[in-house]
Amino acid sequence: MLASEAAWVDNFIRHLSHERRLSDLTCKHYRRDLCKLIEYCDQQGLDAWTGLDNDHMRAFSAQAYRRGLSSRTIQRQLSAARTFFRYLLRERRVKKNPVLDIRAPKSGKRLPENLDADRMARLLDIKGDGPLVARDRAILELLYSSGLRLAELTSLNLGDVDLGDATVAVTGKGGKDRIIPVGRYAIDAVNAWLKERPGIAAKEAVALFVSNRGTRISPRSVQARVDHWARKQGIDTRVYPHLFRHSFATHLLESSHDLRGVQELLGHANISTTQVYTHLDFQHLAQIYDQTHPRARAKNKT
Repeated sequence: MLASEAAWVDNFIRHLSHERRLSDLTCKHYRRDLCKLIEYCDQQGLDAWTGLDNDHMRAFSAQAYRRGLSSRTIQRQLSAARTFFRYLLRERRVKKNPVLDIRAPKSGKRLPENLDADRMARLLDIKGDGPLVARDRAILELLYSSGLRLAELTSLNLGDVDLGDATVAVTGKGGKDRIIPVGRYAIDAVNAWLKERPGIAAKEAVALFVSNRGTRISPRSVQARVDHWARKQGIDTRVYPHLFRHSFATHLLESSHDLRGVQELLGHANISTTQVYTHLDFQHLAQIYDQTHPRARAKNKT
């Protein structure tokens, strides 16, 4: 691939970052997938994007499948390529999108994990005093109370949580803003943290949550603290920040059955993304049925 052609990936990433306002992590994933496509073009002796056609993309997908990549990964790579060529069309660098009719093999939809209400309550029952304990308690409570993404949580500034109105303002994927209610326990925890925060925050820091060095806490640090408290609280499964979001959505749907409302709270652009949680709810109901319904529990008599 000619250097001038490969440079279009850099232009595309800048477009994603500045025009579409996608996160650094999302841009990193796009770049990684497109680098795989460049490697494939080099293998095929293609030196320009205009030389890539439908047959090449089918072969690219098949090659990935033979290497043992999952359908989900192949779908993601094709999606990245499809979006990239849409950008090249806009810039009049190519005349067609060779990825439009290419589909990866279908894969079963993996249901998101979640913690049941009892284990979530045990996880959030953090004992102890001090600024870092207060900070961690506020982080965990806010993740569960409002179903925040990790990037949304670490991006929060001091003015984003309205304690009087019990809401938090976040900027989600694609730069979309939304206002989410904050529960009483999370409000109390954030209040307690704000009393401790001046003791460790740098003077110029505007971040709501800071590290012990006084600067904005990193996503990796939040992941480490979540894992720490899960082990300390005796939770018998892997716990990570996004698990709070899954649990938030699942528990809301179990009690309210308001799919549209949960979609708004989660900030999903498409309701199909939210619908995966209805499958979890159905599984829960089916399990209750199997355990309690007289006909379900009846044994066949021979």
